[in-house]
Amino acid sequence: MRYSGFKVIKEALSGHKGWKPAWREPDPKPHYDIVIIGGGGHGLATAHYLAKVYKQKNIAVIEKGWIGGGNVGRNTTIIRSNYLLDGNEPFYEFSLKLWEGLEQDLNYNAMVSQRGIMNLIHSDAQRDAFVRRGNAMILNGADAEYLNEAQIRKEYPFLKFDDQRFPIKGGLAQRRGGTVRHDAVAWGYARSADSHGVDIIQNCEVTGFKIENGVCKGIETSRGFIGADKVGCAVAGNSGRLMGMAGMRLPIESHVLQAFVSEGLKPVLPGVITFGAGHFYVSQSDKGGLVFGGDLDGYNSYAQRGNLPVVEDVCEGGMAIMPMIGRARLLRMWGGIMDMSMDGSPYIDKTHIEGLYFNGGWCYGGFKATPASGYTFAHLLANDTPHETATAYRLDRYKTGHMIDEKGQGNQPNLH
Repeated sequence: MRYSGFKVIKEALSGHKGWKPAWREPDPKPHYDIVIIGGGGHGLATAHYLAKVYKQKNIAVIEKGWIGGGNVGRNTTIIRSNYLLDGNEPFYEFSLKLWEGLEQDLNYNAMVSQRGIMNLIHSDAQRDAFVRRGNAMILNGADAEYLNEAQIRKEYPFLKFDDQRFPIKGGLAQRRGGTVRHDAVAWGYARSADSHGVDIIQNCEVTGFKIENGVCKGIETSRGFIGADKVGCAVAGNSGRLMGMAGMRLPIESHVLQAFVSEGLKPVLPGVITFGAGHFYVSQSDKGGLVFGGDLDGYNSYAQRGNLPVVEDVCEGGMAIMPMIGRARLLRMWGGIMDMSMDGSPYIDKTHIEGLYFNGGWCYGGFKATPASGYTFAHLLANDTPHETATAYRLDRYKTGHMIDEKGQGNQPNLH
């Protein structure tokens, strides 16, 4: 079934009796050519591109819970490609271009809103760093624009420009950045993958791998053994636990990242804003709520909830740049499990086990990377060679000295 305005009108006039489920609920087959573990954004996007672009058949996505119940439905919905390093910027720009055509590709309204993102500048040194970043973005084909204080005052007059500690001196804008409806991304990819013959199997937990003579033969699950020629793993913050079943210890730590939504307000934020003197980012949803977040809870955790010290720190960051936020009531908060890599950049690579592939280590960048992550992981699974935009995302890059330390924080995952 294709969605369209005409279809909506037809169903409205006929009592909405013609709508069908967005995807099937199949039982698992004994064997697949390719199995993707993880029914989040990255796993579903991988299945979609495998089937649609790379014409692969006999594919399954295995999800221990329900579609959209993990990080893909637990984030602040921001998309952007404002990176500095050559290992990252082409990849995220590729992702942003895929976002721009996503709704037509999926025939699904993911509510892609390119309202722009503004990174605020608070010191002369930060201005130099952001100008350098903007030039790197332009060299890689992305858009970037430096705004002075007067220009930002015109666009965001409610910000606290004259703060003694954190004066706003300018900003780096990416007009093509913005937000996307997070759970609609999962639903759209799931629906499209299913329409191309992919089996989406929910409530099916992986309990182990069958590995013989260094070759992965399939997976043990709560619904029985499922054989596979190739197994791709894309489970975000649960990567360490999953790959541990295959005897692998990953260069990843899992941390909880909290996010918050205020009560619904009239339109006040035209785009996405980030605080350059702390860690705070905020946008306004289509429902009117302010959606914002900040730093990780600093300790390792698999919990999908956080603690109050980070809540205080995030709210302090918001108050520092836009004091009016203090008058809004907090509606809800939640946590997602971040797979934090040692250098702050992800992995899309084959493992040392034949037939076993890994996608993870996304840190804060998982949601905005969803289309490119799925596309490049599909390329790897289909061709056994990395996509041209993901050649740097190797698991062995620390051995070879090819780290991609975007923030220059060193090998401390919770700082990335």
